[in-house]
Amino acid sequence: MNNTFSGNNQIGVVFNFSELVNTNFQDAKNAICWHRDLVGDYKEIVSKLQLKENITEVHAEDLLSLQLSEQGNIAREIILNDLQLLTDFGASPSLNLLKSYERDEEFDFISTDVYSYHVDHSPVGTSTFLCTYFGAASDILPNDQATQKIVIPEIREKLKELHNGPEAVFETFLKDYYFDLHYQPKPNAQPINLGLGHLWRLAVEHPGQQVLPCIHRAPVENDGEYRLLLIC
Repeated sequence: MNNTFSGNNQIGVVFNFSELVNTNFQDAKNAICWHRDLVGDYKEIVSKLQLKENITEVHAEDLLSLQLSEQGNIAREIILNDLQLLTDFGASPSLNLLKSYERDEEFDFISTDVYSYHVDHSPVGTSTFLCTYFGAASDILPNDQATQKIVIPEIREKLKELHNGPEAVFETFLKDYYFDLHYQPKPNAQPINLGLGHLWRLAVEHPGQQVLPCIHRAPVENDGEYRLLLIC
């Protein structure tokens, strides 16, 4: 079966949920894609949901309360099924209607919001799952096309000034404030857009992880358009 991600050594492509959760990350492969061409009208669902704040969590009962067309109902059933699959697996999925995330504007030399390329960290073995049903989709970046921001000399110097403390605890300071999780694309880096409808599993940095964590970022939203995103 042909798909957008064939031949990419960072991405493993599967075609059902069981393969998604049971395929191992290995070597450069730190993103697994359940490749799907979803049917249904997700725009209709977005248009009928109520945005209460910039990020509004949508619950199953919210979806079930909507009066939808046949195509809208098909989309709703797919979303509900995805939520159930992940819940049964032991994950805690969240469906978000999203206008925008909060921007980190505290420092002019480093950004640590989700629009910055970053990796997820966990103290326990886990993965990040995500699927964009409508709106702009997230990007990932091959690890060899990114530089950890804290090793870039000019950024590191400014972080040392910000720390203004003993060198012995500087690395702890970087971790405590999550500076170590953020990356800058190298010149000519080629991000990979995750597209709509595919359910992704991304490698997280945690004790025992056998591969590099997957570097990813939230997209800048399309003008006047909300995103509908499942994430856990």
